[in-house]
Amino acid sequence: MGFVDKLKKGNTSSGIAALGNIFIAAIKGVAASLSGNGTMFASAMHSLADAINQGFVYLGSVLAEFPPSKRFPTGFGRVINIFCMVAVLVVTIMAYETIKEGWHLFQHPVQTSGFMLNIIILLVSFIVDGFILFKAMKEIAHETGGGSGGIFSTAFKNVGKASPATRLVFYEDLVATSGAVLAIIGIVLAQSFGILQADGIISIIIGLLMLFVAFRVGYDNMIGLIGVAAPKEVEDKITGLLLADEAVVDIYGIRIIQEGRLFHIEGTVELKKGLTLAEADDIKFRLKDMLLREPEVADVLIGIIEDDDIKNWQP
Repeated sequence: MGFVDKLKKGNTSSGIAALGNIFIAAIKGVAASLSGNGTMFASAMHSLADAINQGFVYLGSVLAEFPPSKRFPTGFGRVINIFCMVAVLVVTIMAYETIKEGWHLFQHPVQTSGFMLNIIILLVSFIVDGFILFKAMKEIAHETGGGSGGIFSTAFKNVGKASPATRLVFYEDLVATSGAVLAIIGIVLAQSFGILQADGIISIIIGLLMLFVAFRVGYDNMIGLIGVAAPKEVEDKITGLLLADEAVVDIYGIRIIQEGRLFHIEGTVELKKGLTLAEADDIKFRLKDMLLREPEVADVLIGIIEDDDIKNWQP
């Protein structure tokens, strides 16, 4: 597989988000320097943090798709968790700087200019971040198999089951779109109604939202690095596939570990009595091949024993 092909296998949402936020951070930075507006500065810092994070995460998602090797037999799925933890550090530092600047502006409010310039740029930011957020929602639906509701309800319901990269983009751009709206409110209050402290207050709120993203993403990736059990829906799907086979009577035990967006399956099934060793081996390989055809399954280790007349698996 060539280098370009490997890049194409990276997380689409984070790649698009990184490019979009570089553009947004640049225009917000120019507007903040021209107007001296603290809310615009906070919003620019947020977009810059998003751009750096999502670039890191995209690179991590590319590396995570590398196939297993002799030295790393389980693959590189958890690499994305490491890159996401680096992104969390960046968000935390940017959030601190944003809150500090907001507190300074709250204590020492200043009159700023460039009302229409700031509003136009924030509206552009809202549209671009909203588009990225929508793409992330579609990615969540694709990765988790969707649901019966609309794309918004599906995204909020299934975000915990999406890949680490997609989760990070979703949370960051959810805050980014909210931050753009808050920034518009802060500028209107400060420049149209003379409530200058609103500039600092909104900056602090945006910084706190960034801290929320850091905590949420950091927690998700911490448990991902440790190794977390698959969601119940995935377990039910895998065990359902096994029990649907006519030769499988029961599941003696099974363990499904999530690594990145992939799952590792290790279990033992009970087969009906009277099978020859050759027949049992054929069934074992058939079950393994069936599970490996599922796109989210990375590897399968299946053991077989004869039915012990005890019901072990309770769905």
